[in-house]
Amino acid sequence: MEGLPETFSIAFSRPGSGTFRLSASQVLPVSREEAFSFFEDPRNLFEITPDWLAFRMLDRSKAEVFEGAEFDYTIGWLTFRFFWRSRIVDYRPPEEFTDVQIKGPYPYWSHLHTFEEQDGSTLIKDEVTYRLPFGPFGILLHSLIIRRQLTDIFRYRAVRIAQWAEGDWKRKG
Repeated sequence: MEGLPETFSIAFSRPGSGTFRLSASQVLPVSREEAFSFFEDPRNLFEITPDWLAFRMLDRSKAEVFEGAEFDYTIGWLTFRFFWRSRIVDYRPPEEFTDVQIKGPYPYWSHLHTFEEQDGSTLIKDEVTYRLPFGPFGILLHSLIIRRQLTDIFRYRAVRIAQWAEGDWKRKG
C-alpha cells in the first residue's frame, strides 16, 4: 500500500471508563457533495476496507441510504466471523450521517461522518465511539491488538479514499 496522504490524521482518546474514541480526518480534492455521495454508498465500504478483515456486504443490491436504513455485513477477526448490522441515523446530506451498530461484536459502536467545504476541497472527519466486550480483558485487548488494527484499517482507508478522489481508483473486485 502506498504512503499515507499528507492531510490524514488519526488519534485515540478515552472519553469514559471502557469507552474509546477514534478521530480521523483527511482533505480530499473533491466537492462536499461528491465526497458525501461516495461515503453514503455502503457498497464502497468493501473498496476501502483491507482484505484481511474479510468484509462482506450481505445484500450488495441494497444501497439506498436514508434515515433508518439498515445494512448487514460480516467481518472476520482473527479466526472468528462476526455478523454486523448497522443503521443510518442523523442523515443530513451533504453535511453528515452516523452509522450505528445495532448487532455485532461491540456493545456500542457509533461512527459519525462529517463533510466540510474547505477552499475547493472537502475535509472529511470520522469520529468512532466504541466500547469493547469483556470488561478489563477488552481494555487489555484494545491496548494489545484492537487499537493497532483500527489504525491499520483507517490508514488503508485513507490511501484508498485518496486514490478515489485523485482519479487513481482501481476497484478491488
